[in-house]
Amino acid sequence: MIDAPSLMTAEALFTYRAAEKRSELVRGRLQLREPASYYHGVVAGRVLHRLSAWLEQERNERGGDDTLGDVLAAETGFILARGPDTVRAPDVAFVQAARRPTGARGFPELAPDLAIEVRSPDDRSGEVLAKVGDWLSAGTRLVWVIDPERRTAQQFAIDGAITLLTEHDALSAAPVIEGLHIPLAELLANLPAR
Repeated sequence: MIDAPSLMTAEALFTYRAAEKRSELVRGRLQLREPASYYHGVVAGRVLHRLSAWLEQERNERGGDDTLGDVLAAETGFILARGPDTVRAPDVAFVQAARRPTGARGFPELAPDLAIEVRSPDDRSGEVLAKVGDWLSAGTRLVWVIDPERRTAQQFAIDGAITLLTEHDALSAAPVIEGLHIPLAELLANLPAR
């Protein structure tokens, strides 16, 4: 008789170390992935920079008011479900200030308001859509999926709306962050053509 593999918890994932791998937990099952590619990192870095710069400008215009929220860097884990546990880690995330977690240790048990995923060339469409589904089911209000290779992006809203963007369009963070628009062409500038 073969024993069924045991399911991992979010707490066990927090202390788990997989050398040179990125890890997530999906319905209790550990998923390991290779580190992101160079251009994946470039696009994720640009998104993080643009979002952070926009929020900093807004804070300054409001006299240092810090009530907008936090931008989180790549691979910050969020507990999206329990029993079995699911911990997902977007490439970039935003959490509104009113929803900031109070504990400093471990993964927060909440879905970010905005989750941003940058597709890698080896990402399967079904896996990407499963991630989007996990985000939305857990309460993420908006998910961006940026595809540098195809030079497109998709916006998935919690109400079921899906918007396909080309490099001539701009990503919109509404209704999560009103007024934030990032031209997709700026995120994809100077990347090698497909």
